[in-house]
Amino acid sequence: MLKGLDPLLTPELLMHLCAMGHGEWVAVVDANFTADFLGKGKALVRLPGHSLERVSQAVLSVFPLAQDVVCPAAYMQVSDSPKGHRTQAQSSVVALLEREGLPPHRVEAVERFAFYDKIRGASVIVQSGEATAYGNAMFCKGVIL
Repeated sequence: MLKGLDPLLTPELLMHLCAMGHGEWVAVVDANFTADFLGKGKALVRLPGHSLERVSQAVLSVFPLAQDVVCPAAYMQVSDSPKGHRTQAQSSVVALLEREGLPPHRVEAVERFAFYDKIRGASVIVQSGEATAYGNAMFCKGVIL
């Protein structure tokens, strides 16, 4: 245990987040996400029993979002939904990001299959216990000064 760190941040997860350079992406995915298949060869850390928002909060507590990326945060868009529609889990993450200073227009809704492609570029996948569909988000690490 370390002082000042979110208790959800396991030693394994901290190691992977610390090893990431600026501009690299971390994905926080739901319990039903095909993380083993899509994340082949990638670091995969499981944090069952915790929501998308809670795991995202823990991850974002240790690094800033990239300032040089137009949309340093993204979530999986619900298929066949109107533009701007968000699930409760997605809305919670967007609100968390807004509290952290990232305006909602810098959070990208990514079509489901495009999100799968984007996951392939992630350095780390964190599988939460989020039980709702489309409970997936990605964050681009910024520069630590």
